[in-house]
Amino acid sequence: MKRTVGSSGLQVAPVGWGGMPLSLPPRPTESDAVALIRTGLDLGVDFIDTADVYCRDDGDIGHNERLFARALHDHPARTNVLVATKGGLCRPGGRWLAAGRPEALRAACERSLRALGVEQITLYQLHAPDPDVPFADSVGELFRLREEGKIVHVGLSNVSAEELGAGLSVGPIVSVQNQMHPLDLSAVHDGVLAACERTGVAFIAYSPVGGGAERREVLGHPALVAAGANLGVGAGTVALAWLLSLSPCILTIPGSSRLDTLRASLAARGLVLPPVLRAQLDDTFGHSRPAA
Repeated sequence: MKRTVGSSGLQVAPVGWGGMPLSLPPRPTESDAVALIRTGLDLGVDFIDTADVYCRDDGDIGHNERLFARALHDHPARTNVLVATKGGLCRPGGRWLAAGRPEALRAACERSLRALGVEQITLYQLHAPDPDVPFADSVGELFRLREEGKIVHVGLSNVSAEELGAGLSVGPIVSVQNQMHPLDLSAVHDGVLAACERTGVAFIAYSPVGGGAERREVLGHPALVAAGANLGVGAGTVALAWLLSLSPCILTIPGSSRLDTLRASLAARGLVLPPVLRAQLDDTFGHSRPAA
């Protein structure tokens, strides 16, 4: 069953693909990455999240976008795939720095259009607020790009509930992309998820099975491992299915650079957790459901 991306009217499977692992070291060869992406498309991936800064450094900008453009170029499913990208960061020397000035965002969007090989980006997201730039200035530039037809829909990433409200005061925001996994439910506790539900904005959970050391903790968590053994799937598949059970506005974009992890992620698309097991996981990870 598909879910709607906020007020955009676009519908995608609830488990998409976060492209970052394909472009950060250690990364597969370009040919291997493109082959994996094409296999994912064959398996029904219809939502891809990328960014200009998914690369080694500023000399490698657009690497991830170019991978997906190459894989999608002549694939039969290309017209049915939503490709979302982001601007607002830069990678000098491999660092991650804010770059939210309007002129920087405009230049980033132009580069992404070229890297993706498209005339219009369906979903363009502010990668993160820039503390040195008024938030309304950054968001306002995205809506100017929208008015010019360079992008169709505007999204935000790494924002608070207050920043979502500020963005909505500028124009229609269709999505918020923040980190969320079973061991990090800050988006629940700080009100961002509730704000998305209240305003009809999609919540795109990145690193939904954790990133780095957190990923090992999530995949090795006893409750998820036990639940997976009971259901005949891996702990990561259970983690994704549980996140999706928290709200109908949640979409997940697990990253993968291997076919086995991609298949495990996509298995969550049709996994419905039994109510008792879902309640157990709620208790384990400290999620309180509102009274019916």
